[in-house]
Amino acid sequence: MGTDGDTPDLAEQKMRFLFALRSRGVTDGRVLNAMERIDRGMFVRGVFAERAYEDTPLPIACGQTISQPSVVGLMTQALEVRPRDTVLEVGTGSGYQAAILSCLCRRVYTVDRHRRLVNEAEAVFRALNLSNITAQVADGSRGLPDQAPFDRILVTAAAEDPPNPLLAQLKIGGIMVVPVGQSDAVQNLIRVVRTERGFTYDEMRAVRFVPLVEGLGSD
Repeated sequence: MGTDGDTPDLAEQKMRFLFALRSRGVTDGRVLNAMERIDRGMFVRGVFAERAYEDTPLPIACGQTISQPSVVGLMTQALEVRPRDTVLEVGTGSGYQAAILSCLCRRVYTVDRHRRLVNEAEAVFRALNLSNITAQVADGSRGLPDQAPFDRILVTAAAEDPPNPLLAQLKIGGIMVVPVGQSDAVQNLIRVVRTERGFTYDEMRAVRFVPLVEGLGSD
């Protein structure tokens, strides 16, 4: 998120954006560098474009949202992505989260049930020359068994429980971060670690995400 060529006002907005991330607990240097590099303004369109650098979720197409940047940062930080990791993201949405992950790992697979969102995200990935992201239309609740297992899995929609197909696609030693809750109002971000003996679960914080829906969208 360089400031070369930015207006003074836009440069100031981007500086405030990074300060907000740090003040809300995003302290990992690699994550902050990725979030500085990937311009959120590329992923926000229409009437909300002027709010791209606010620390707030914003509506996108297909009734979905682009997540609050500090939540994106905290989820990414909790995932502890390593340079040689293969990461599955469930819920491409705008593509913003996948773009950040692509700066941190070897390969990102991202899936969404809405073809329009996948197509629009792919166009931004091409514009940013992000060649290590594979995006496809799929039922995210089932994961991507053909590409499994994954070192890391990030879910950007809330399920009642961590989905069993996704747990099964996580490598031993792997980490999954997923919002869990039975309603829009009460959700918690959960960090799951797969061990040789099973899974450990740690609650991180309260969040609010769109629900994880099975099947494919109509658009």
